[in-house]
Amino acid sequence: MKDNTDIGGSLSDKVFFEKIFREYFVALSYYALKLVNDHDTAKDIVHQVFINIWEKRNTISLDRPLRAYLYTAVHNRSLNHLRDRSRFHNEIAGDTDMPDQLIATDDDKLESEETEARISAAISNLPEKCAQVFRLSRFEEKKYSEIAEVMNISVKTVEAQMSKALRILREELKDLLMIVIFIVISQLL
Repeated sequence: MKDNTDIGGSLSDKVFFEKIFREYFVALSYYALKLVNDHDTAKDIVHQVFINIWEKRNTISLDRPLRAYLYTAVHNRSLNHLRDRSRFHNEIAGDTDMPDQLIATDDDKLESEETEARISAAISNLPEKCAQVFRLSRFEEKKYSEIAEVMNISVKTVEAQMSKALRILREELKDLLMIVIFIVISQLL
């Protein structure tokens, strides 16, 4: 494991690990809260990230600053939680004893399918290298260094292609993003 000297320690050092836990826990919990919209779940996600890091402390290779690594880990675990929760709700919806308000309507399913189709089309319209980098990162959950190795390009090129892909997708799907923001805000009110 590479020492992360920019913050002065190693993840295998218990005192250092406790220091980064105390330093980042609250901020990471707020970040997770923005994604999952539940305090307890957000705290659980951050706890799980730190547990995972501690368990893998001797094999984790930090190829970027620790802060970025932590936020990325919390982001990914939050998205996994949302995905799993969505799957759970979809499985429950198949149960005929559920109240009508918990069962997705045909319109909801159609909207979801249309949204997925738009996202898929937007990804397909990306330049070839951008699309490949995006798919490896987001769908196969590969690190940038792994993508660089697979595609025989530099990590900087991976970063540039990923930035380009995200910029294009944000522009292409901005109306969907506004809908999601509206839904989240309306749920908060």
